[in-house]
Amino acid sequence: MTGGCRGQGQGSTGDWAHLDTTPSERDMIIRKLRLQKGWSQEQLAELTGLSVRTIQRLERGQSPSLESARALAAVFEVDISTFHTSTSPTGDDSMTHQHNPTPAVTLEEETALAYVKQLKEFYTHVLLYVVFGIIILWRRGIDDPVVVWGLIGWTIGVAVHALVAYEKLDLFGVGWERRMVEKRLGRKL
Repeated sequence: MTGGCRGQGQGSTGDWAHLDTTPSERDMIIRKLRLQKGWSQEQLAELTGLSVRTIQRLERGQSPSLESARALAAVFEVDISTFHTSTSPTGDDSMTHQHNPTPAVTLEEETALAYVKQLKEFYTHVLLYVVFGIIILWRRGIDDPVVVWGLIGWTIGVAVHALVAYEKLDLFGVGWERRMVEKRLGRKL
Protein backbone atom coordinates (compact mmCIF):
# COMPACT_ATOMS: atom_id res chain seq x y z
CA MET A 1 0.00 0.00 0.00
CA THR A 2 1.64 3.20 -1.09
CA GLY A 3 0.94 6.73 -0.05
CA GLY A 4 1.20 8.43 -3.43
CA CYS A 5 -1.48 11.06 -2.89
CA ARG A 6 -2.32 10.31 0.74
CA GLY A 7 -2.25 13.34 2.97
CA GLN A 8 -2.42 15.97 0.25
CA GLY A 9 -5.01 18.58 0.97
CA GLN A 10 -5.32 17.45 4.58
CA GLY A 11 -3.57 20.29 6.33
CA SER A 12 -0.43 19.50 8.26
CA THR A 13 -0.27 15.85 7.21
CA GLY A 14 0.48 16.76 3.59
CA ASP A 15 4.25 16.65 4.20
CA TRP A 16 3.98 12.89 4.62
CA ALA A 17 2.45 12.29 1.19
CA HIS A 18 5.74 10.95 -0.15
CA LEU A 19 6.16 8.26 2.50
CA ASP A 20 4.60 4.81 2.31
CA THR A 21 2.94 5.30 5.69
CA THR A 22 -0.39 6.70 6.75
CA PRO A 23 -0.72 9.32 9.51
CA SER A 24 -1.88 6.50 11.80
CA GLU A 25 1.30 4.49 11.07
CA ARG A 26 3.47 7.56 11.73
CA ASP A 27 1.91 8.31 15.09
CA MET A 28 2.23 4.63 15.96
CA ILE A 29 5.96 4.74 15.17
CA ILE A 30 6.51 7.59 17.64
CA ARG A 31 4.36 5.86 20.26
CA LYS A 32 6.09 2.51 19.64
CA LEU A 33 9.57 4.01 20.01
CA ARG A 34 8.54 5.93 23.12
CA LEU A 35 7.03 2.85 24.74
CA GLN A 36 10.08 0.73 23.82
CA LYS A 37 12.19 3.17 25.83
CA GLY A 38 9.65 3.16 28.66
CA TRP A 39 9.20 6.94 28.48
CA SER A 40 6.11 9.00 29.17
CA GLN A 41 5.16 11.81 26.82
CA GLU A 42 6.50 14.23 29.43
CA GLN A 43 9.87 12.45 29.53
CA LEU A 44 10.12 12.42 25.74
CA ALA A 45 9.28 16.13 25.65
CA GLU A 46 12.04 16.86 28.16
CA LEU A 47 14.61 14.76 26.29
CA THR A 48 13.81 16.32 22.91
CA GLY A 49 13.30 19.87 24.12
CA LEU A 50 9.79 19.85 22.62
CA SER A 51 6.60 20.66 24.49
CA VAL A 52 4.32 17.90 25.78
CA ARG A 53 1.59 19.31 23.55
CA THR A 54 3.86 18.92 20.50
CA ILE A 55 4.54 15.28 21.42
CA GLN A 56 0.79 14.70 21.78
CA ARG A 57 0.12 16.27 18.37
CA LEU A 58 2.85 14.21 16.73
CA GLU A 59 1.45 11.02 18.26
CA ARG A 60 -1.91 11.94 16.74
CA GLY A 61 -0.36 12.13 13.27
CA GLN A 62 0.60 15.78 12.81
CA SER A 63 3.64 16.26 10.61
CA PRO A 64 6.71 17.37 12.58
CA SER A 65 8.86 20.32 11.63
CA LEU A 66 12.43 19.62 10.54
CA GLU A 67 13.69 20.67 13.98
CA SER A 68 11.21 18.38 15.76
CA ALA A 69 12.13 15.50 13.45
CA ARG A 70 15.83 16.03 14.16
CA ALA A 71 15.21 16.07 17.91
CA LEU A 72 13.16 12.88 17.74
CA ALA A 73 15.69 11.13 15.48
CA ALA A 74 18.55 12.05 17.82
CA VAL A 75 16.75 10.85 20.95
CA PHE A 76 15.49 7.62 19.40
CA GLU A 77 18.73 7.08 17.44
CA VAL A 78 16.93 6.46 14.15
CA ASP A 79 17.12 7.96 10.69
CA ILE A 80 15.49 11.40 10.42
CA SER A 81 13.40 10.10 7.51
CA THR A 82 11.43 8.17 10.12
CA PHE A 83 9.82 11.49 11.01
CA HIS A 84 10.56 13.91 8.14
CA THR A 85 10.66 13.41 4.37
CA SER A 86 13.25 16.01 3.42
CA THR A 87 16.66 17.17 4.55
CA SER A 88 17.51 20.57 5.89
CA PRO A 89 17.01 23.66 3.72
CA THR A 90 20.80 23.95 3.38
CA GLY A 91 20.97 20.50 1.82
CA ASP A 92 22.82 19.06 4.81
CA ASP A 93 21.68 15.46 5.01
CA SER A 94 24.27 14.30 7.52
CA MET A 95 21.47 13.58 9.99
CA THR A 96 19.73 11.27 7.57
CA HIS A 97 22.33 8.51 7.61
CA GLN A 98 23.95 8.53 11.02
CA HIS A 99 21.35 6.50 12.90
CA ASN A 100 19.58 3.16 12.68
CA PRO A 101 17.25 2.50 9.75
CA THR A 102 13.61 3.56 9.87
CA PRO A 103 11.67 1.31 12.25
CA ALA A 104 8.42 -0.23 11.11
CA VAL A 105 5.22 -0.89 12.99
CA THR A 106 3.91 -4.37 12.29
CA LEU A 107 0.20 -5.02 11.92
CA GLU A 108 0.28 -6.93 15.22
CA GLU A 109 1.94 -3.98 16.99
CA GLU A 110 -0.48 -1.52 15.40
CA THR A 111 -3.43 -3.61 16.59
CA ALA A 112 -1.98 -3.91 20.10
CA LEU A 113 -1.26 -0.17 20.32
CA ALA A 114 -4.79 0.67 19.18
CA TYR A 115 -6.28 -1.79 21.70
CA VAL A 116 -4.25 -0.32 24.58
CA LYS A 117 -5.21 3.21 23.52
CA GLN A 118 -8.86 2.16 23.60
CA LEU A 119 -8.43 0.67 27.09
CA LYS A 120 -6.68 3.81 28.30
CA GLU A 121 -9.61 5.92 27.07
CA PHE A 122 -12.02 3.60 28.89
CA TYR A 123 -10.07 3.78 32.18
CA THR A 124 -10.00 7.58 31.87
CA HIS A 125 -13.77 7.53 31.39
CA VAL A 126 -14.21 5.35 34.49
CA LEU A 127 -11.96 7.65 36.54
CA LEU A 128 -13.96 10.71 35.47
CA TYR A 129 -17.19 8.87 36.25
CA VAL A 130 -16.06 8.02 39.77
CA VAL A 131 -14.58 11.43 40.59
CA PHE A 132 -17.43 13.51 39.19
CA GLY A 133 -20.06 11.06 40.45
CA ILE A 134 -18.76 11.50 44.00
CA ILE A 135 -18.61 15.29 43.63
CA ILE A 136 -22.13 15.47 42.18
CA LEU A 137 -23.56 13.21 44.89
CA TRP A 138 -21.78 15.19 47.59
CA ARG A 139 -22.99 18.56 46.27
CA ARG A 140 -26.54 17.65 45.19
CA GLY A 141 -27.39 14.50 47.14
CA ILE A 142 -29.09 11.27 46.17
CA ASP A 143 -32.57 12.78 46.67
CA ASP A 144 -32.40 14.87 43.48
CA PRO A 145 -34.07 12.92 40.62
CA VAL A 146 -31.96 14.78 38.03
CA VAL A 147 -28.81 13.47 39.72
CA VAL A 148 -30.17 9.93 39.94
CA TRP A 149 -31.25 9.79 36.28
CA GLY A 150 -28.06 11.52 35.16
CA LEU A 151 -25.91 8.97 36.98
CA ILE A 152 -28.03 6.09 35.64
CA GLY A 153 -27.49 7.37 32.10
CA TRP A 154 -23.77 7.85 32.69
CA THR A 155 -23.53 4.35 34.20
CA ILE A 156 -25.09 2.90 31.06
CA GLY A 157 -22.59 4.90 28.98
CA VAL A 158 -19.66 3.54 31.00
CA ALA A 159 -21.02 -0.01 30.66
CA VAL A 160 -21.32 0.32 26.87
CA HIS A 161 -17.81 1.84 26.74
CA ALA A 162 -16.51 -1.18 28.70
CA LEU A 163 -18.11 -3.60 26.23
CA VAL A 164 -16.57 -1.74 23.31
CA ALA A 165 -13.15 -1.37 24.99
CA TYR A 166 -12.96 -5.06 25.81
CA GLU A 167 -14.21 -5.92 22.31
CA LYS A 168 -17.40 -7.59 23.50
CA LEU A 169 -19.55 -5.17 21.53
CA ASP A 170 -18.53 -4.20 18.00
CA LEU A 171 -20.68 -1.17 17.14
CA PHE A 172 -18.36 0.33 14.54
CA GLY A 173 -16.13 -2.58 13.57
CA VAL A 174 -14.44 -3.58 10.35
CA GLY A 175 -17.71 -4.48 8.63
CA TRP A 176 -19.19 -1.07 9.37
CA GLU A 177 -15.99 0.68 8.25
CA ARG A 178 -15.97 -1.27 4.98
CA ARG A 179 -19.64 -0.44 4.30
CA MET A 180 -19.04 3.28 4.96
CA VAL A 181 -15.96 3.37 2.70
CA GLU A 182 -17.85 1.55 -0.06
CA LYS A 183 -20.78 3.94 0.37
CA ARG A 184 -18.45 6.94 0.12
CA LEU A 185 -16.67 5.51 -2.94
CA GLY A 186 -19.90 4.36 -4.56
CA ARG A 187 -18.33 0.98 -5.32
CA LYS A 188 -17.03 -2.20 -3.72
CA LEU A 189 -13.50 -2.25 -2.36
